[in-house]
Amino acid sequence: MGATRTPRGKWIDEGLRALAEGGPDAVRIEALAKALGVTKGGFYGYFADRDALLEAMLDTWERDSVDAVLDRVAYEGGDARTQIVRAGALTLSPELLPIDLAVRDWARRDEAVAARLRRVDGRRMDLLREKIGTFCSDPDEVEARSLLAFCLRIGEQFLAVEHGGRTREEVRTLAADLVLKRPPYGAEGEC
Repeated sequence: MGATRTPRGKWIDEGLRALAEGGPDAVRIEALAKALGVTKGGFYGYFADRDALLEAMLDTWERDSVDAVLDRVAYEGGDARTQIVRAGALTLSPELLPIDLAVRDWARRDEAVAARLRRVDGRRMDLLREKIGTFCSDPDEVEARSLLAFCLRIGEQFLAVEHGGRTREEVRTLAADLVLKRPPYGAEGEC
């Protein structure tokens, strides 16, 4: 009987975990093998080298954070506002957010990763433009609201601020109401 090989996906998952915790420099074959409890020999059955693993990790991140999100949003349906909120929650879920933030940091130092991030963010913005365009007819306002919605979800991760007795979730909801032209709590009609 031969030894059981560690599946390719396990190497990628462990690489993404390491990336989220320590950036691309933390993605080392020896460290991944140790974390997986295996020898590094099995790694080379799936990947030619570390760069091939890094590329596979980015492919997985893109597929999970864009393709899977868009598929789920389309499948679950709802009005445009509901779909936007769902896409934001899925994209920046507790599982994906640390990876997304690590990729953003990595992109500051690696042009190939920056190009990948631009493509991913472009697809995310396209969804926002499409959905916001269903209830907002001015193209400039659609673009501005799309940018604000995206910046709200990404940028809030970097803020260390109190909200005058409100929770972060309450303030995020109020901000989303403004960006998505929903009436604020208890109000009627559109803005």
